[in-house]
Amino acid sequence: MKQVTPYNTEASKKSQVEDMFDNIAPKYDLLNHVLSMKIDVLWRDKLVKWMNKDQPKLTLDVATGTGDLAIAVHKGTKADVVGLDLSQQMLNVGIEKVKKQNLQEKISMMKGDAENLPFEDNKFDAVSVGFGVRNFENLAKGLAELRRVVKEGKSVYILEFSKVEGFLGPLYMFYFKNILPQIGKLVSKDNRAYTYLPDSVNAFPFGEKMKQILLDTGFKKVEYKKLSLGIATIYKATK
Repeated sequence: MKQVTPYNTEASKKSQVEDMFDNIAPKYDLLNHVLSMKIDVLWRDKLVKWMNKDQPKLTLDVATGTGDLAIAVHKGTKADVVGLDLSQQMLNVGIEKVKKQNLQEKISMMKGDAENLPFEDNKFDAVSVGFGVRNFENLAKGLAELRRVVKEGKSVYILEFSKVEGFLGPLYMFYFKNILPQIGKLVSKDNRAYTYLPDSVNAFPFGEKMKQILLDTGFKKVEYKKLSLGIATIYKATK
């Protein structure tokens, strides 16, 4: 799989991703909702409903960013949530959000690396990642870490962009590659962040390929649901 990085510099993908999210953190939520027309909220709700069947008590949200999925998981499952992210600026926005909703007792936010999780094996009842695995520097290592920290028989839930197939595919790709980056540039002032998005989605495996990668990581069972004609997909990988 081709390594796509935000700034195409000599720095590691990890440090470029951290820099990118630090740069766009103040405008990230606004852009997300505008560019997805708030469909991202519905996608998160679908993941939470699926996770809720496991009745988790303690969950981990990796690449938590500004905390939207962590908050949705807590509200939908009543579980305690640990949110972890590489970007301190994104976390700062998330910490404020958690405080505003008086959820500090239920949701803790911490800086950390998805590929070196600071938790013991089999700790969490569920693990979630919303639009984060695409940014892992080493996908195999990151997925293995998610599997390591979830309990036996429990699941990792991954929400990630995929590709629209069929006759709407070219139309969506045109929007994704040409229009979305222009809006992103206007709002975030980071020219590369929103060209990285379509580039990274294009290079990332989805559907059956992603299912196979998860099975190769050692998960016993993998199911997935396409959302909004395939713009995004939720994968449930059970240990």
